[in-house]
Amino acid sequence: MENLEKKPYNPADYERACLEDYGYKPHKGLKMTWKIISIALLVFSIFMLYFAVIIIAIQSFNSSDSTTEFASFTFANYANMFTKTSLNKSILNTFLTSICATAIATVLGTLIGIGAFYLPPKVKQRLTFLNNIPLLNADIVTGVSLMIIFSLLLYVNKHIFGFWTILLAHVYFILPYIILSVLPKMKEIDPNMLEASLDLGVKPIKSLRKVIVPCVKGGIFSGMILAFTISFEDFVVGYFTTGNGYNTLSIWIYSSIGRKSLFPGVYAFSTLLTVVMILAILAYNFIMKGRGSREKKNG
Repeated sequence: MENLEKKPYNPADYERACLEDYGYKPHKGLKMTWKIISIALLVFSIFMLYFAVIIIAIQSFNSSDSTTEFASFTFANYANMFTKTSLNKSILNTFLTSICATAIATVLGTLIGIGAFYLPPKVKQRLTFLNNIPLLNADIVTGVSLMIIFSLLLYVNKHIFGFWTILLAHVYFILPYIILSVLPKMKEIDPNMLEASLDLGVKPIKSLRKVIVPCVKGGIFSGMILAFTISFEDFVVGYFTTGNGYNTLSIWIYSSIGRKSLFPGVYAFSTLLTVVMILAILAYNFIMKGRGSREKKNG
């Protein structure tokens, strides 16, 4: 028997099998069509989401008070947007209410969220269920319910409706957002961290301030921003709980539309506020990206 020599493996000696040999068709035309449709749907979705913002931005440069016609391009609305006293007062009331309600809700929500984390599982589950009720409840039901509760206090103070009622109402419905932002962050830290700091002789309040809060500051900040946004744009709850001439921006706009005399400066203020918020978000993302890059480089 002859000794057959083994030839070394040479890929060139073999034909490479292709998917087309097995009947596969690339369908390039279909893929291109689907890609175009996907891009078109994405652009259409983004356009519909920001269509109202675009209309308000266009209207802010309209020299006519009418919303159905564009007379000419002008910056007069931006120059005159703070000339109306009632509008200025409603803007200040909105910022005052939202800032105070957010500050109170942030402190209470952080303490409740941290405290709920150390509760027994069953108690924590029940507390979470109660915390979710204001989130699932309709705004109009919340507003009417709070209005009825505050009405019972009219026997004590006839002028109770106003800043204090709307402040308490805002704290009530934004508090759950803070708690839900703090609880997931608490699950990411070591549950024995608080006990360890207490064993080292640190007082409970200082342990909370120096150990726990820095670990959950991301959740506190995100919950605070979300709570402020929801409080700032609220209309339904504020409409039922305000009084004594205390109007927020949304209530002032609603009453102005009812009189068919909406001040054009509102469009300019809304557009300016939107631009400021977009720039703030971009700046925050840029700062966080730069910080992450530095930490990655140093690490």
